[in-house]
Amino acid sequence: MTVRLESTVTIFASCLPPWILRSIFKNYKRETAPSPVARHHYQQSITDNRRAKEERMQALQSPAFRVSPLEPLRNSGGDNARTSKKKLPWLKPISASASSTAPKREKDPKKRVVITGMGLVSVFGNDVDVYYDRLLSGETGIGPIDRFDASKFPTRFGGQIREFSSEGYIDGKNDRRLDDCLRYCLVAGKKALVDAALGGENISKIDKERAGVLVGTGMGGLSIFTDNVQTFIEKGCRKISPFFIPYTITNMGSALLAIDLGFMGPNYSISTACATSNYCFYAAANHIRQGEADLMIAGGNEAAIVPIGLGGFVACRALSQRNDDPKTASRPWDKDRDGFVMGEGSGVLIMESLEHAMKRDAPIIAEYLGGAINCDAYHMTDPRADGLGVSSCIERSLEDAGVSPEEVNYINAHATSTIAGDLAEMNAVKKVFKNTSEIKMNATKSMIGHCLGAAGGLEAIATVKAINTGWLHPTINQFNPEPSVEFDTVANVKKQHEVNVAISNSFGFGGHNSVVVFSAFKP
Repeated sequence: MTVRLESTVTIFASCLPPWILRSIFKNYKRETAPSPVARHHYQQSITDNRRAKEERMQALQSPAFRVSPLEPLRNSGGDNARTSKKKLPWLKPISASASSTAPKREKDPKKRVVITGMGLVSVFGNDVDVYYDRLLSGETGIGPIDRFDASKFPTRFGGQIREFSSEGYIDGKNDRRLDDCLRYCLVAGKKALVDAALGGENISKIDKERAGVLVGTGMGGLSIFTDNVQTFIEKGCRKISPFFIPYTITNMGSALLAIDLGFMGPNYSISTACATSNYCFYAAANHIRQGEADLMIAGGNEAAIVPIGLGGFVACRALSQRNDDPKTASRPWDKDRDGFVMGEGSGVLIMESLEHAMKRDAPIIAEYLGGAINCDAYHMTDPRADGLGVSSCIERSLEDAGVSPEEVNYINAHATSTIAGDLAEMNAVKKVFKNTSEIKMNATKSMIGHCLGAAGGLEAIATVKAINTGWLHPTINQFNPEPSVEFDTVANVKKQHEVNVAISNSFGFGGHNSVVVFSAFKP
């Protein structure tokens, strides 16, 4: 009996992880030592785990894929361009040939996610059609900053919104108190609902307990924040506004929309820097797919063209300093690019389950096929030069969408006009898509600037409009193209192009990567 019990204990112990064994040996004291076999398995598992941990740490600390997290953003190129020649052993992109079966798209109408409305606030106005028409014309929204005195800043221009009215969308008292990023959010969200045929009494016909809001921001209420810090310094804590905290925190845009509309479904905000909007689309779609909501308002907003926002990005050495010619400063994939140009605004989509949209006879303007998110785990501000994190994210988004790389023929690129970022994204795209002659790729930021947390929202709207119209807006300011760019980037002039499947990329400081996949709706 003793022998059989000892054998059973030995076999059982060999299957346990080290942390459980350590706990057992520590707390259960026996007069006799454990069997040699059990002790051998215990020691071996500790050794194996220690060796695996050391291998991971050595890989992470290797200069091939690590730089100091305190090292500032580099935009000068040349010797500063760091290329990763090795790959992390546990980060392997999904191979298109790895799967033995062809990708399958979702067919369940409860899980299919469609786009039924779009709303925006942009440097080109607050109307979706006007916005896209001005993009197609190759117009630029970049100009001198006149909201405050920027004369002492190394960068003195941006995509500043000058013509904005919230009349009819926000009551006067609240309008005066709100930070611009919240005002942009409320207007864009409500305009999207009108576009989705949910204006007026129609909104009362939906189940508001199954309607949610997920609108994020990268920076939050910077104006309110800086104004109250100044008040505190000059007048003390008793003069701080009671609205300081509520109107600064990043979740308040989603909260205020829900309060105004009575939406009681999933409600929160995501903040992943410049990838924020796409993260919100991805999460909102998953709430619908999982049966937690019928309808979601999703997107992003930003209003960071204020002294502290501009100064912060100047300190990161992220911005173009082409003050003598700001209209040509944002030039993705051009050899003479010298940094991005700040923009602002809000871009919002109404996302619904196909079943819900059809029940209310909603206008279906596109379909969200899928998406993916991941992290470079590399550096605070620099992308991986080899694009491995991004290429993996693209591949996973296509897998989620049930789409093969050959079906994609349009990419709305992140393309910020930075030295490192543009090439890293291009390297990632080339890893996934081999049909370079079939794919067209453009950069909305060349005309409206980099709208940070709102970038993905405004670019998703441009992507859907490209699907609807069959026209791609140009990437302007391409005077001296990078020779390594092998795709048609729609340089300087719009092009007619029937979009089959489109992806929209957004990446953010911290290594946040996100890709969303859209197509025309097909019943």
